[in-house]
Amino acid sequence: MDAAPRAGLPPFEDRTDFENADRGFVAALVPGVVTDGDGRVVWDGDAYGFLDGDCPDTAHPGLWRQSQLCARQGLYEVTEGVYQVRGLDLANMTLVEGRDGVLVVDPLISAECAAAALALYRHHRGQRPVTGLVYTHCHVDHFGGARGVLPLEEETGVPVLAPVGFLEHAVSENVFAGPAMARRAAFMHGTRLPKAPDGHIGTGLGMTLSTGTVTLIPPTLDITHTGQRETVDGVPIVFQLTPDTEAPAEMNFLFPERRALCLAENVTHTLHNILTPRGAPVRDARAWSRHLDEAIDLFGDAYDVAFASHHWPTWGHENVVGLLAEQRDLYAYLHDQTLRLLNSGLTAAEIAEELRLPPALEGAWHARGYYGSLNHNVKAVSQRYLGWYDGNPAHLWEHPPTDLARRYVEVAGGPEAMRAAARRYADSGDLRFAATLLNHLVFADPADEEAKELLAGVYVRLGHGAENGPWRNMYLTGALELREGAGSARIVGDTAGMTSALTVSMLLDAIAVRIDGPRAAKEPRLVIDLIVIDEQRRHRLNLEHGALTHRSLPLHRTPKPHAGLTLTLTRPELLGLLTGSGLAGIETQGDRGLLKRLFSYVTRPDQEFAIVTP
Repeated sequence: MDAAPRAGLPPFEDRTDFENADRGFVAALVPGVVTDGDGRVVWDGDAYGFLDGDCPDTAHPGLWRQSQLCARQGLYEVTEGVYQVRGLDLANMTLVEGRDGVLVVDPLISAECAAAALALYRHHRGQRPVTGLVYTHCHVDHFGGARGVLPLEEETGVPVLAPVGFLEHAVSENVFAGPAMARRAAFMHGTRLPKAPDGHIGTGLGMTLSTGTVTLIPPTLDITHTGQRETVDGVPIVFQLTPDTEAPAEMNFLFPERRALCLAENVTHTLHNILTPRGAPVRDARAWSRHLDEAIDLFGDAYDVAFASHHWPTWGHENVVGLLAEQRDLYAYLHDQTLRLLNSGLTAAEIAEELRLPPALEGAWHARGYYGSLNHNVKAVSQRYLGWYDGNPAHLWEHPPTDLARRYVEVAGGPEAMRAAARRYADSGDLRFAATLLNHLVFADPADEEAKELLAGVYVRLGHGAENGPWRNMYLTGALELREGAGSARIVGDTAGMTSALTVSMLLDAIAVRIDGPRAAKEPRLVIDLIVIDEQRRHRLNLEHGALTHRSLPLHRTPKPHAGLTLTLTRPELLGLLTGSGLAGIETQGDRGLLKRLFSYVTRPDQEFAIVTP
């Protein structure tokens, strides 16, 4: 271990979290394994059995403790009529019993895991039908398993509730930038790492991601304002919109008859990310803090327990208020002190080294950096306000990584001199600078196997000392790829079930971001009309100057110029066309060759682009 990992940790003797994580236990899924229709394992919670032991030298004690808590699996009673299934995916699935059936809140990532969670609940609580579906926010671990609890043949008449803007934000993260995010998320979640004391031990937010079938059922009822009240299957719900917190579209809500408060992913038992390492819009720590303060006032004394989309509940009204207040102040302090120091002339990197939490927050287990880190979050706040540029002109127009690396190696006196210097820094315990030097060596010469192995060893040491789960996973995955090469970026399974939920405009946007602009720019203007029968709308596609744009028009509108090709089709036929099924059965008018020309410019994203090597 390269640091004193217990420094600053709260007392390990406090067992409150363990008592709460075990409270209300009904039964576990045995074995704790979920497979898909082909028998492929998409979730294996039993693989983390080694966490029952003492913390080894290859893990930070704080992260080990957090993983022991997150690894608990099964059906739990939160309060009368409210249950959670935990430990069958990265997130929790909550079930609220209604008059005729059960409401499902956040149906996990994979349909297979969601179906297994619902079956576990039904085995112990009866065969209640799903009478409502609620998404707390727009991240895939909270909607991807929708079809596992609400198959197509059972969907009719079942309300699906979500915060306003849910679908647009779900698509922008998981479709438009999906391939790049997936590659980075494979590092963040350590999906290739072996589950072992020296490998993957969790993410801090949960254990890992399931790899089954991702689906999406579009919302049928938007929550548009704080204070909105809805009744689903006889269950009253009071909502609080919390945009720009943990997600751009998110909400807390109260079940007043059960005196139970759902805090979505806005309050969990960890410091969260202001900017997730996989990439996303930077979150607003100031708004986050204010929404938590609003929740304290809005819901008053109307609850006795609070639960969230991850981790374990908190019981006792005063305990919940204390948790809300500390988390409120956590994000406010992080936001305000970063800006104070920015306005004093410090850069984001300098503030990240200097800023520490007040003792009362640093000593709270739920404010530790198991998933989000103070260092990363400071830089995220700076990025939100000032962007990537730190104001120093030397950083305005630097060389890209490979060219920069070659120059550093030259300045250092060549590869041998730089390797020797890196070894000295690593031996002295300065792993961060050793990693910097070795990274330059690898980018300067990807064939330098000695440098790659040295860097891998440094990454392993940094990972084993990290309290933050994603940091551990990113370091260890970097070491793995240096030694074994890039692997699949697959972090979830088949996403066709999600694509089928996209609107026509979203489907066309997903094609537009894959157009090879330089090649398409040589193409004379290309105009195609899509008459979508289901929605009685005309969609005009225009490829010009290398950009594919589109607009939706009433059916009777025929804009100029006339389209070179008009397709009359249903939305499912459009989806099939875009996924390669051809024009069979689709009415066409004009030059079919235009479609072939358009599709010739559509690229396939690289699912395994380089991260640790050029």
